[in-house]
Amino acid sequence: MIKNGKGGGNTKTGLLFEGKTDLGTFLSQQRGYAVKRENEEVEFEGKKDTVTVRNVYYKGEKVAELYKKHEFYNSLLVKLEINWKDYISKQLLPDDSIFVIIKNTVYIIECKHQQVAGSVDEKLQTCDFKKKEYKKLLSKANLDVEYIYLLDDWFRSAKYKDVLDYIHSVSCDYYFEYIPLYRLGLPVPEKEE
Repeated sequence: MIKNGKGGGNTKTGLLFEGKTDLGTFLSQQRGYAVKRENEEVEFEGKKDTVTVRNVYYKGEKVAELYKKHEFYNSLLVKLEINWKDYISKQLLPDDSIFVIIKNTVYIIECKHQQVAGSVDEKLQTCDFKKKEYKKLLSKANLDVEYIYLLDDWFRSAKYKDVLDYIHSVSCDYYFEYIPLYRLGLPVPEKEE
């Protein structure tokens, strides 16, 4: 498998999440995986509440939790008893995020698609700031944060070399068209016989 490249879809570690669907839909279609919306009772700021979580199971064992956009604040941060306003001044809404339990890590996944030059070009340069904001938010819960871009082929152009180098230089990551499940610390289903 080529890192940040295409191919390897059928290799042992190459099960691929493509940006054409959301992560929950993708995982629910994989052998051994189930994604279930479940209610959890929580107490936040002295009030009892119920939050809905998309829990990810692999072979019956809970391995992760999924959060899109506002779910990150309305479910994950509420469960962790974190008031975002105590840490950052403005909400950042992740395209997708997944808390992988065994890795104690929240992976923020931003999908960027482009067909003509425009504002998405400059948004790629904000990953360091955003990763630091997410780290501030999750520091109370002692969770690690990884920030990953899922880019379409538009960004393979030589004019993006500097910004792609920058993404790696600030300990963020990117993949073109897919993210291998092993990169997210998720079990890779065994190949069918």
